[in-house]
Amino acid sequence: MTGSLSFDAIGFAGGGNRCYWQSGFFEALNARHPQRPNYYVAVSAGAYHCAMNLAGVGERVRAAAFAFAERKMPDIDWSALRRRRSPLVVGALFRDFLAEQFGRAELAALHDAPPILIQLSAPPAWMPGGVAALGSITAYQIEKRLTGGAHSKAGSYLGLKPAWISTHEIDSPAMLVDALMATSSVPPFMPVGRIAGRAHLDGGLVDNPPLRRLMETEKSGGRTLLLTTRYGKLPPSAPERIVVGPSEDIPVDKFTVGDAAGLRHAYEVGRRDGAAFAEKLPELLAA
Repeated sequence: MTGSLSFDAIGFAGGGNRCYWQSGFFEALNARHPQRPNYYVAVSAGAYHCAMNLAGVGERVRAAAFAFAERKMPDIDWSALRRRRSPLVVGALFRDFLAEQFGRAELAALHDAPPILIQLSAPPAWMPGGVAALGSITAYQIEKRLTGGAHSKAGSYLGLKPAWISTHEIDSPAMLVDALMATSSVPPFMPVGRIAGRAHLDGGLVDNPPLRRLMETEKSGGRTLLLTTRYGKLPPSAPERIVVGPSEDIPVDKFTVGDAAGLRHAYEVGRRDGAAFAEKLPELLAA
């Protein structure tokens, strides 16, 4: 292991605004037991939260997000249709917000931190991004009804493949924004992602939470920590894996832009859960 109270790899699952729970948890855990894994693997909004915390700007970014949510903007702007834009405002607002919060200083900090493997879903070359998105999301809804959705891989049934881009390979703030947008791409809420001109979709469509990379570390004897966001529906555990999730329901809508109270609640629950986990971590790792 990388340290007596550190993990070899840490995974951040997706979950939209529920991922503010991860920020609270991770902050409280690191305050007690600083983590320095070999890498992180993160998907969808989990990648955004992992990035803000590793860049050392979590407090600032959360404050900005809470302040923006206090404006209580509606989630739908029907007038956008006249401009041939999606009436669902979250996608454009999220891109603008990321561009404001992640500049060259933040990217340099990410280069100094352990790499984040930002997980994406890559459609087959012959499949248009919009078709892949529609099919995958439909398959996901069916899968969720059948299995509860604790571990989603619906997109893989349609030929989507997982792909990863490391923060250590990202050479500009614009590329970082593109990667964070692509891993969160769930049309119609979020636009189809583009990296170097190629379409990519939410990495959670093929593996959420991101278990594939964690399993590689576990097979070699490494200890992993997985931060999921769904209350009461933990994904599969394993001998070398500790899975944590919210201790109570996180009712905030995944894509809303105007629920500051919901975002704060998610974060505060995460803080409490992270502090409780940090208290018992020595005992867990000694078992």
